[in-house]
Amino acid sequence: MNNLRLVLPDPVPEPDVTTAPVSYEPIGKMLIDQGKIAHGDLTHALKIQGHVDAPLGEIMVSEGLLKKHDVLGVLAGQCRAPHADLDLEPPELKMAKTLPAEVCLRHGVVPWKRDGLRVLVATSSPADFAALCQTMKRRGLSLFPVIVDDLQIQSHLNRLYGEELARKALSRVAEEESCRSWASRDKQRTLWAGALGAGLVACVALAPLWTLTLGVLWAVLTLVMTTGLKAAAFATHFKQKPRRRRIHTTAARFRMPRVSILVPLLNETEIAEQLITRLSKLTYPKSLLNVVLVLEEDDTMTRDTIARTTLPDWMSVIEVPSADTLTTKPRALNYALDFCRGSIVGVWDAEDWPEADQIEQVVTRFNEAPSDVVCLQGVLDYYNSRSNWLSRCFTIEYATWWRVVLPGVARLGLVLPLGGTTLFFRRDALERLGGWDAHNVTEDADLGVRLARHGYRTELLPTVTHEEATSRAWPWVRQRSRWLKGFMITYLVHMRNPRALLRDLGWMRFMGLQTMFLATFSQFAAAPLLWSFWLTLTGVSHPVEVTLGVGVLWACMGLFVFSELLSLSMGIYAVAGRAHRHLIAYVPTMMAYFTLGTLASYKALWEMLRAPFFWDKTQHGVTAPADRS
Repeated sequence: MNNLRLVLPDPVPEPDVTTAPVSYEPIGKMLIDQGKIAHGDLTHALKIQGHVDAPLGEIMVSEGLLKKHDVLGVLAGQCRAPHADLDLEPPELKMAKTLPAEVCLRHGVVPWKRDGLRVLVATSSPADFAALCQTMKRRGLSLFPVIVDDLQIQSHLNRLYGEELARKALSRVAEEESCRSWASRDKQRTLWAGALGAGLVACVALAPLWTLTLGVLWAVLTLVMTTGLKAAAFATHFKQKPRRRRIHTTAARFRMPRVSILVPLLNETEIAEQLITRLSKLTYPKSLLNVVLVLEEDDTMTRDTIARTTLPDWMSVIEVPSADTLTTKPRALNYALDFCRGSIVGVWDAEDWPEADQIEQVVTRFNEAPSDVVCLQGVLDYYNSRSNWLSRCFTIEYATWWRVVLPGVARLGLVLPLGGTTLFFRRDALERLGGWDAHNVTEDADLGVRLARHGYRTELLPTVTHEEATSRAWPWVRQRSRWLKGFMITYLVHMRNPRALLRDLGWMRFMGLQTMFLATFSQFAAAPLLWSFWLTLTGVSHPVEVTLGVGVLWACMGLFVFSELLSLSMGIYAVAGRAHRHLIAYVPTMMAYFTLGTLASYKALWEMLRAPFFWDKTQHGVTAPADRS
C-alpha cells in the first residue's frame, strides 16, 4: 500500500512568478546515469524530438526504448517528488473543490489529497506543474507535485469533475445558435403542425387541382435550385485548372504538433479490436497521437468489449456521464474535447479506416494554410461497395457527393456542410465556437454553417477514409431520416434571423444554404409530386396541364428529364475511376434507390415534431471489410 500519508520527502518548492523558473536535470542524462538507456538511444530520441512536439520520455516510450513506469520514476527523481498510484489510493470527491476543473484540464493535473497545509497534486509533467503553480499563486495555495501516470490523471479528472463537465457539454454553443430551446416548445410545434395539417386538408377539399398544382410548382422550384447547384458544381470540374496534388510530408520541415482524435462509440460489440488494428497502421509518430475512445457511462456493451482488448499507450478511454434526457454524439464530443491534449482535434467514426498518412497530410496543410482555414474535411469512401445493390447505390451516391458536388461547392465558395467523420480542426477555433451543438443530430452540418458565419473557412483534403456503407433498407431509412431531420433543424435554427444570416454569409452563400438544406429536404419529401409526371405517359391528364396549360406541363417535364440526365452523368463521372468503375452499370438504378429517401423524409418530419433530439444510431460491423493493407 502506498505510504505517502506517513512519510513525505521534501518537495521542490513551488516556483515563484517573480523569479526564474525552476530548472531540472535533463531527463536524458538521468536515464543514462541510471543505465536505463544507451547513448545511441538518447541520440535517436533527441533527433526525433527535433521535429516532433513531444516530451523526450514519451518519444522513448513510443519508440520502444523504455517502459512508461521507467519514465515516471525518472520524472519523480527529476523534481524530487514521490510517485503514486491513484487507482490504489484515489482522491476523495471533496478534492474537486480544491482546484477548478478548467485549470486541472489545462495543466493536466488532478488534486490528490491534503497533507496539512499542502495540497498534493498529481501530474505527469513537471513543466505543466510549474505552470499550474504560477496560475494558482494568487490564490494562496501551497501545491506540491506527485508523479502519476497521465491515463490515471485523465480517469480521475473524469471521476471528480464528470457531472460538472457533462452539464457544460450540453450548452457549450451559444443559445441563439443552438436548437436546445426546442425541448421547451413541444406544444408550440404540435399546434403549428396541427394548424398546417388542417389548412392543407381544407385546401385539398376546396381546390384539389390548384393545391396539387402549387405543390408541384414548389417541387419544381426546389428542383431548379438543386439542379442549378449540381450543374454549377459539376461544371467546375471541366475548367482548365491544375488539380491540387496529394500532399506528401516525408520531408516536412516544421515541428509536428500533437493531434487528438475523438472516436465516439455506442453499443459496439465487434468494432474495438478492428479499430485498434486499423489505427495502428497510421504512420504519424505515436508520441504525438492522442486517440480518445468516447463511451457513454451506461454503455456496458462497449465497455466490456474494450475491457477484453489491450489498448496501446496512445489510446485512452473517456466515459461520458449518463444523462436522463440526452444521449447524442455531439454531447459526447463536447465532453471529450476537454480531455484532448492536441492542438489539432479530429473525429473518426468507429468503423473508419483512414489512409495511413492521413494525419501527416492534415498537419502539413494546417501548417501551410492561412489562419482562417480552421477545418479540413477528408473524403469518405466505402469498403463494402460489392455487398449488395443497396451498398452499391450508397457508394455511388457518396462518390458523387464527395468527389463531384462538394469539391464544386468548395470552388464556388459556398458553405460546406461537413460530414460527421474525417474532420480536423484547429482546436482554439473549435473551442471559440463552443464545439458542437449537443442537441443537433447533424452536428457536423450545423458546425459547417457556424464556421462560415464566424468568418472561418473549411477546405477539402485529398485523403480518403473508408467506412461501411449501409446495406439494409430499414437501417438506411433510419440513418437518412436522422440526417434529414438534422438538416431541417439546422436550417430552422440559422433562419431564426434571416437578415443576420444574410449579413454573415452574403447573397451567394445565403442562397447556397437555402438550396443545400431547404431545397434538398423538399426534393425528398415532394418527390412523389415529381414522379406524377410519369403518369402523363399513360394518357392521364396531369393537374398542371388542367390548371396552367400544356406548355407549363412540358416545361416541367423537360426540367425533370434534364435533372435526371444530369444526375446520371454526374454518377458515371464520379465512379469512372479504377476503384469504382464496377459500379457504372448500377448508376441508372439510382432513381429507384432514392425512393427510400422519401420514406426517410416523412419519418424525419414526424421526429421533428415528436422527438427532435432522438439519435437513431446506425449499427456498425454488419459487413466485414476486406483487407486493405
